[in-house]
Amino acid sequence: MESLLILGSITLALMLGAISPGPTFIYVAKNSIAISRKHGLFTALGTGTGAAIFGLLAVMGLQAVLLAVPSAYLILKICGGLYLLWLAFKIIKHAKQPMTSADDAVQPMSYKQAYRLGLITQMSNPKIAIILASIFTALLPKDIPAYFYVVLPVLCFFIDAGWYSLVAVALSAEGPRKVYLKFKAIFDRIAGGVMTLLGLKLIFGMK
Repeated sequence: MESLLILGSITLALMLGAISPGPTFIYVAKNSIAISRKHGLFTALGTGTGAAIFGLLAVMGLQAVLLAVPSAYLILKICGGLYLLWLAFKIIKHAKQPMTSADDAVQPMSYKQAYRLGLITQMSNPKIAIILASIFTALLPKDIPAYFYVVLPVLCFFIDAGWYSLVAVALSAEGPRKVYLKFKAIFDRIAGGVMTLLGLKLIFGMK
């Protein structure tokens, strides 16, 4: 019974974290609207996999390692921030270009590429591991059951992938797609600007 209460508390905390807007939201939304629902879903699976990896690392004590070796954390967040800035540059650069549909003769992005983009974008933010480790530290007992090492990463995956799958399904509907097509350049510039701010915040604004 105690284990179920602990897992319930962690699930609630993870759900609140998952719905917070970030770079993963931008790319799941963009792929869902601009390409197809399936591309958005595969991007969501990639973000979920990244969350599961961070969840596993967190429960294994990555927080202690990163806090003990500040240079490692600094390198990770600089690399992650630069990756987000590169993604922002790509979005803004192609803002004026017409959208290529997944139904066209040349498919702009494979499902594998969409999955990989979601995974790498999720993994570009090492602070997620710190946040997960903080949640686990606050809510887990001192001696955790062995099966938690499997359950917690799986929980991270399903919560993250589940939320972004809902986002993909919602935003790939005909209404949002038409609005995006009409104002593509504006939306892409806004998305690129937000991604730029997130990248800069990751590099300069986090301790």
